[in-house]
Amino acid sequence: MWALVAVLALAVLGLVAYLIVDRRRNLAAVKRLAAHLGRDHTPIASVVDGADSLISFTSRSQADSDEQESLLSQLAAALSAIDQGTVICDRDGIEIYRDDTAAQFASARHGDALVESSIAAALERARRGNSIDEEVELFGPPRRVLMVRGRPLVESAELIGAIVIVEDVSEAIRVTEMRRDFIANVSHELKTPVGALSLLAETASDEPDPEVLRSLNERMHRESFRLGNIIDDLLDLSRIERDSSDKYRSVAVADVLAESISAVSTLAAERDIAVVCSTPIDPDDGPRVFGDQSQLTSALQNLLENSIKYSDDGSSIDIRVGSSDQEVTIVVEDHGLGIPQADQQRIFERFYRVDRGRSRASGGTGLGLSIVRNVAQNHGGSVDVMSREGEGSTFTLSLPRDASQ
Repeated sequence: MWALVAVLALAVLGLVAYLIVDRRRNLAAVKRLAAHLGRDHTPIASVVDGADSLISFTSRSQADSDEQESLLSQLAAALSAIDQGTVICDRDGIEIYRDDTAAQFASARHGDALVESSIAAALERARRGNSIDEEVELFGPPRRVLMVRGRPLVESAELIGAIVIVEDVSEAIRVTEMRRDFIANVSHELKTPVGALSLLAETASDEPDPEVLRSLNERMHRESFRLGNIIDDLLDLSRIERDSSDKYRSVAVADVLAESISAVSTLAAERDIAVVCSTPIDPDDGPRVFGDQSQLTSALQNLLENSIKYSDDGSSIDIRVGSSDQEVTIVVEDHGLGIPQADQQRIFERFYRVDRGRSRASGGTGLGLSIVRNVAQNHGGSVDVMSREGEGSTFTLSLPRDASQ
C-alpha cells in the first residue's frame, strides 16, 4: 500500500515538474491535487509540503533558472529510480508524463504490447472517475505478472487527470506460492508417517501373533526414522537459512570431500555403489573456500545421497574438483535415472520431487537439494544440474575461492 502511495507522491512531483516547463498549465490545479493526496494519505504530508514549496518557489519571478533546472533534474532522477512505471494524463486524456520504466511498453512488441493496451484502458477508465486494478500475465520466458493500477485524480468533484502505476509483482507472487506450497507440503509430509505410526500402533495393540507383531514393529521403526529425517532436514534448512557469516573461516575442500564421502559410505555400500573422487587433492595445498565447514559438508553430503538414491545398484558416482583463481567447482556425476527437462528448474525447491513414489521408497524427504541451494547462496555460489532421462545427472556446486589462499 505504502509503495503505491510513494509512487503517487512522486508522480505528483513529476506532474509539477512538467508544469514548470509548460507555463500554460495551471499550477494551482496541481497544488489542489497535492493537498488532496495529503489529506487521504497522511504519511506523505511532508511530500505535500514539498510540492507546496516547489509551486511557491517556481511562481516567484526572481527564481533562478539554473536552480529550477537543477530541481527538475532531481525530480526526473527520483522518478527514474523507482521500480514501478508511471503514466499521467490530464482531464482530456492527453498524456503529459511517462517515466522510463513505462516508456518501454509504448514501443514494445509481442507480450509487452499487452501491457501498453492495459495502460491505455486503465487511463481511460480512471479519467472517467473509476479505479481499476488489473493483472497482466506475460508467459515469457521468463514468466512475468504485472499489476496495472489506474486511479482518477479528482479534487472537489473536479477531474484533474488520471494516473496509472505499473508494478512487476512476479517475485511477490512466486514467494507467496512457494510459502503456500511449503505449508501444504510440510503438512502432508508429516501427516503421512504420523498417520502410518498411529495405524500400526493400533494394529499392534490387538495382534497376538509374535511374527506379525515383529513385522509391525519394524514398519513402525522405519516410519519413525523417516519422520525423524524430515524433522532433522527441516531444522537443518532453518538453521542454514538464518546462519550468518560470523563463523566462516578458510576451509580445505579436501576435508569437506572426506567428511561427505565418509558420511554416505554406509548408504552406498548397501547398494553396492562406488563413490570415487577422480581428482587428486592435497589436503594441505589443495583449493580452499571461505565458509562454514559444517554447511559445506551438509551440501555435498546431500548431493551424494541424492545421487545414491536415484542410481542403480552396482553403479558408480564420480566426484571431480576444479579450481581457478576465483572459483572452486565440485562436480557430482551419477549414472542413474536422470531428471526430465521440465523438472530441472524446480528440483531445488523444498519438497519438490520428480517421482514422489520412488522418493518415498528411498526414504527421501524432498529437502536435500533445497539445503544444497541455500548453502551455495549463503557462500555466494551456485548449484546447477545437467541431466538426461535414463543417462544420469551431473550436479555442479560452484563456490568462491578463499581470497587469502
